[in-house]
Amino acid sequence: MSERFTEEQIVAGRRLFGGPAVFRLGVAQLDKLPPVKGVEIAFAGRSNAGKSSLINALTGVRELARASNTPGRTRELNFFDIGGKITLVDMPGYGYAKASKKDVKQWQGVLRGYLRGRPGLTRVFVLIDARHGVLSADEEMMDLLDEAAVTYQLVLTKIDKVKPLELADVETKTEAFAAKRAACFPVVHATSSQTYVGLPELRAEIASLL
Repeated sequence: MSERFTEEQIVAGRRLFGGPAVFRLGVAQLDKLPPVKGVEIAFAGRSNAGKSSLINALTGVRELARASNTPGRTRELNFFDIGGKITLVDMPGYGYAKASKKDVKQWQGVLRGYLRGRPGLTRVFVLIDARHGVLSADEEMMDLLDEAAVTYQLVLTKIDKVKPLELADVETKTEAFAAKRAACFPVVHATSSQTYVGLPELRAEIASLL
């Protein structure tokens, strides 16, 4: 993946995430959304796909986003300020393993409203657990993003937990899947929040959106 980025772009990504990263607020209702402050980048993914861990690894702040071993624990849109230059948004994990139908309906409404009407939302990174590849719940999220005409990009997570041949296979399949989606940016990032593989390139990708 690194050949897509020059050393200058890698450095720009490092600088972007080298400043202070702070939690702004969590929002459970559309009317509570904070004012738009420049470019927003959102992270979506199935429950336990590794969103919180990836945000923590990107920023270098260990508990900036609170990871949980309980699927579906995140119930808010969580906003993080990155050096006053960009806002990261941690979206509720989908899949909703332990959520009621009422909660699911409420969150679908909040997500649709956020995605359709948020000025400044520049890209959504959809996290795909490399151990499982793209699942039906991921496709449902992408349908929502296609419908909202929001550009999104797929990011494989937890690549340290799969063997090299398995990783090559899931990368190929994920890239082929991305190429067929209407609003999907075709380049797939492969990352590990444990070994930090792929993080410099993902930072550079985000920095390029400023």
